[in-house]
Amino acid sequence: MFGGEINPCLVDLKHLNYLDLSGNELLGAGIPIPGFLWTMTSLTRLDLSYVGFNGKIPPQIKNLSNLVYLDLTYVAIGPIPSQIGNLSNLLYLHLTSRSNKGDLFSENVDWLSSLSKLEYLDLSGVDLSKSFHWLHNLQALPSLKHLHLSNSKLNHNNQPSFLNVSSLLTLDLSFASYSPAISFVPKWIFSLKTLNSLQLRGNEIQGPIPDSFQNLTLLQHLNLWSNSFSSSIPNWLYRLCHLEFLNLAQNNLHGSISDNLGNLTSLVVLYLSYNQLEGPIPSSIGNLTSLVELDLSNNQLQGTIPTSLGNLCKSIEKLSSLKSLHLSKNKFRILDPIPAWFWERFSQAFVVNLSHNHIHGELATTLRNPISIYNVYLSSNNLFGKLPNLSNDVYRLDLSKNSFSESMNDFLCKNQVEPMQLGFLNLASNNLSGEIPDCWMIWPFLVDVNLQSNHFVGNLPPSMGSLTILQSLQIRNNSLSGMFPTNLRKNNQLISLDLGENNLSGTIPTWVGEKLSRMKILRLQSNKFSGHIPNEMCNMSLLQVLYLAHNDLSGNIPSCFNHLKAMTLMNKSTTPLIFSEATNYAFGSNTIGIVSVLLWLKGRGDEYQNFLGLVTSIDISNNKLSGDIPIEITNLNGLNFLNLSHNQLTGHIPSSIGNMGSLQFIDISRNQLSGEIPPTISNLSFLSMLDLSYNHLKGKIPTGTQIQSFEASNFVGNNLCGPPLPVNCRSNPQIPNIDHIGTEDDGHGVNWFFVSMTLGFVVGFWVVVAPLFIYRSWRFVYFCFLDDIWYKLQSYW
Repeated sequence: MFGGEINPCLVDLKHLNYLDLSGNELLGAGIPIPGFLWTMTSLTRLDLSYVGFNGKIPPQIKNLSNLVYLDLTYVAIGPIPSQIGNLSNLLYLHLTSRSNKGDLFSENVDWLSSLSKLEYLDLSGVDLSKSFHWLHNLQALPSLKHLHLSNSKLNHNNQPSFLNVSSLLTLDLSFASYSPAISFVPKWIFSLKTLNSLQLRGNEIQGPIPDSFQNLTLLQHLNLWSNSFSSSIPNWLYRLCHLEFLNLAQNNLHGSISDNLGNLTSLVVLYLSYNQLEGPIPSSIGNLTSLVELDLSNNQLQGTIPTSLGNLCKSIEKLSSLKSLHLSKNKFRILDPIPAWFWERFSQAFVVNLSHNHIHGELATTLRNPISIYNVYLSSNNLFGKLPNLSNDVYRLDLSKNSFSESMNDFLCKNQVEPMQLGFLNLASNNLSGEIPDCWMIWPFLVDVNLQSNHFVGNLPPSMGSLTILQSLQIRNNSLSGMFPTNLRKNNQLISLDLGENNLSGTIPTWVGEKLSRMKILRLQSNKFSGHIPNEMCNMSLLQVLYLAHNDLSGNIPSCFNHLKAMTLMNKSTTPLIFSEATNYAFGSNTIGIVSVLLWLKGRGDEYQNFLGLVTSIDISNNKLSGDIPIEITNLNGLNFLNLSHNQLTGHIPSSIGNMGSLQFIDISRNQLSGEIPPTISNLSFLSMLDLSYNHLKGKIPTGTQIQSFEASNFVGNNLCGPPLPVNCRSNPQIPNIDHIGTEDDGHGVNWFFVSMTLGFVVGFWVVVAPLFIYRSWRFVYFCFLDDIWYKLQSYW
């Protein structure tokens, strides 16, 4: 890849007719397209696609009248000049916009009518919403074969119902938006009888699949992915016998898959996932012997997997056709073990996904040979017994959420010298037990290992340190014991480490912060770690999630937490996913895994994956930490969740807490904090949870929209007043402490007012009553007095 600027000396090459600088993103980064290029009149091909230029196309482009091929993908912004119409020899024109925000636009595309030789036109992402006659201009292109308008903004006013473009083979309107908005397939599309490829992905089209599609009898490629079609699959579709690619995934299709599916014998790719299809897989699917990819996942299909599915693969000697099979998240029931024919027929497949079904049985009973499928997903079923043997062809294995039991020894420890190629291993949520075997040396390509929620005991074996490219290790919720695993200091590529919910003890070593500097997720919750939080952890500048809760940690909160740079970036723009990435040298390609982790946020535990990259959280609650809350922690203005509760913290809440503008959750309850609540806390506009209960705080609760909306229980156990507490600050100079069982305490010991009132009542009562018990004559006089009063009252009435 080249960088810098283009040398103007190129213009001296008078006879240069082919100039291709594509893909050099650093070349001319951020500057306009050099003007001297428009003087190179001998050029017949100019390709500046994906170069770093960013500028307008000047009118001088008309000088390049010999151009046959022009590609300015991701380079041009501003208006498309009408002078492009002077390039009458153009066969190929590609002007894709860098963004979908209308940076490249044309209010009048009359210049198209001058390009009568044009065969390929790509205006993807271009704003044509003010171009009222763009469709009419297309009819002036008699040679046009390929038209790409994906992500474009198109005008729908006065569109014809018929379009006379008899040569068009390819039409891509994916993710296009219309002005005014429409939710149907434009009628002019159905007049394009020569089409063999039609893409209408993500167009928000509603209603049934239009019957007019059956007029496009030459279609080989039909992609209606991610719309809102809500009918059953129409029968006429099974008569489009030229179809090789059919994608109806992510719609609202219902009903069953017709047995007529077997008529589409030319199909190579079939995607019907993420619909509401039900019933069995038709047995005629076995006729689709050319099928390479089949995805029926995320439906409500049921029954057993038909044995005719095995016809999709030819004999092993002739190689298999089917490479990708996705049947996950349906309602298949296989009460017997997965049949032997299945493993034999799909042994050369690239991916088999049968996860989230109701598959029972023991794999070992039908596996005559080790599994050789490249990617195997069998999670969330009812499989049991020993773990299956793998061949060296498997790169990803997911057997999580089953009932596999016994030890990992036979699975992991192999008597071989050649290293295994496995990169991703997920055995979470099974019944595996015993110690984790010390046989990891022959698995050097592992980047993601998940052994959580089993019954492992002991400590991590030393050979785990040989996994030098390991990026994600999750062993939470087991019964591991001993000190923090020292062998992990060699795993310096780790980005996610979860050892939570075990019985590990001792101190957290300082090398964790020194050696594991790439760490983004560190979860050591619910162990028996003691000692201080090492200051060296502040070196983990990429750390987004730090969970040390429910341990026996003591000492102060490190004041260097402000060095956790990933938590100081407010409103950071980043991917919502955290990836573990590996290079498979056998295939020469990169493979990614998505990191997930259990987080306790807002009082509940959830598995975070799709938005984990956007979460920043510190939870060091339920320890024995003491001292002040360091003021430096308020520099973490990108932090979302902060839990310091159930410790022994003293001092005041930092007055600059209002600087932490990204905070959504604060829990510092059950400490020994004193003083008033800082008024700046009302600046936290995203706050949805605040718990300050059971400290020694006093004074008025600051006013703020969020704060007054919280439960009063989040402030009890202090000397506070004002909403949301039912205590008025003006009428109650001494604010009672109300605990969780309703008792009161004014914070000054005995309330003498109530004591004296009670004592006076007791003394007065006995002064009057006691003589009546002691002196008989007094009693006689007293009752005579009462009789006399009663007689007079009766006489009066």
